[in-house]
Amino acid sequence: MNNENANLTVLGEGKYFDFVRLDNWEFLRPKAFTGVVLIIAITDDGKLVLIEQFRPPVATRCVEIPAGLVGDVPEHGEEDFVTAARRELLEETGYTADTMEVVFEGAPSPGSNNIVITFLLARGLKKVADGGGDESEDITVYEVPVDEVYDWLLERRDMGHNVDLKVFTGLFFANREMEQTSD
Repeated sequence: MNNENANLTVLGEGKYFDFVRLDNWEFLRPKAFTGVVLIIAITDDGKLVLIEQFRPPVATRCVEIPAGLVGDVPEHGEEDFVTAARRELLEETGYTADTMEVVFEGAPSPGSNNIVITFLLARGLKKVADGGGDESEDITVYEVPVDEVYDWLLERRDMGHNVDLKVFTGLFFANREMEQTSD
């Protein structure tokens, strides 16, 4: 989006987002990061790595795909999507990956923000640390067999946890990957 647009008005500013109006449309615009990565991490024995953490906007614990912001702090500099995905995977789950491949990108909520997220497939995982996130996070890591993820997610939902809908996109790509590797 062109930030020089004469019809763009900044209505409010935060650390990570500006709340803006373009003509008659109001939305959030990122200001402290260059992108978002979501990592579809599949173990060699066919398990999808998921995380769970408390999310204040919905006031509950949420099941999610490992994810993070690209270039959100100065020490990350001009990192690319793959570098950010590797950093976030290790930080949140304790895993490294032999391969990290971009599989898809798109807007998760184009009516409310102009963020584009990039899904990456991580294979050849090795557990090298505990994970759990940085000092501001309290992340629980789960490894769920891909063919059991849907039912597991329903169980988490029934326990009162929120399931980030992007998990289902990740599950689609995980199932696709499992089908291709079994051929």
